[in-house]
Amino acid sequence: MNPNKASYPLKLPMSIKIAAQHLAHEDGVSLNQWIAVAVAEKIGAVETAAIFLRKKAGDAKPADMLHLLDNAGNEPPPKGDELPPVTGKK
Repeated sequence: MNPNKASYPLKLPMSIKIAAQHLAHEDGVSLNQWIAVAVAEKIGAVETAAIFLRKKAGDAKPADMLHLLDNAGNEPPPKGDELPPVTGKK
């Protein structure tokens, strides 16, 4: 076994597997290769977003934003932005 590769049994909903197979076929690659590239792209996007947000936040800490919450009004959210009603018991 190649020391640079790992095996992982992946279970997908059938609809996702079929869509991925179709896209892999269109790209002319195996389903395995297509999924590996898709995971790599997702990792890149998440890591890039994390770096961007860390740079934007700088040295800010959650407590630095408390004054904004303290000054927030008590008006209800705009129409369509309400929380969904709580239904059922946990």
